[in-house]
Amino acid sequence: MSGLGPVMWPPAPMRTERLVLRESEARDRAAFTELFVSPEVHTRLGGPRPREELERAMPEVPGRRPGLFVVELDGATTGTVTLERRDAGRPGHIRPEGGEAGLGRMFLPKAWGRGYAAEACAAVLGWSAGVLPGGPVVLCTRTANDRSVRLAAKPGFTEVERFEEWGAEQWFGARSPVAPSG
Repeated sequence: MSGLGPVMWPPAPMRTERLVLRESEARDRAAFTELFVSPEVHTRLGGPRPREELERAMPEVPGRRPGLFVVELDGATTGTVTLERRDAGRPGHIRPEGGEAGLGRMFLPKAWGRGYAAEACAAVLGWSAGVLPGGPVVLCTRTANDRSVRLAAKPGFTEVERFEEWGAEQWFGARSPVAPSG
């Protein structure tokens, strides 16, 4: 995936009712490690990575790139939400040239089932409506990940197609552009 384009990065931290979404910092390294070594998180993402390998390879400040928001709950990192351009060479597009903004998220298992992912994704989608107006946002997840498919419906993603990628059937959905409020 390529960058977001002319978007100013990083934005000021965003606050929701329960969460803070912000740029990655060095203090997030341990939580990033847990996200990538967790068998529960990576059941449908190609499997967990070996801890030793990951700790050697991970930069001091993990995930520092435009479009990656760290999700913080009560001062602790609990997940990430990303917004990145979908590579034109991958399957799943609603524009022939590709490059749609793609929404992704990963949360530690202790945060599952409490609405944090929906809350964080809504904040990022609200932010994106102001900085990337007029463009659609897409989301791709394995069809076997029922929770992820249900989560996609909450902010209005609807199924466009299904296809095979990464050795599994994928659910591909889109959300129509929403005019920024205010």
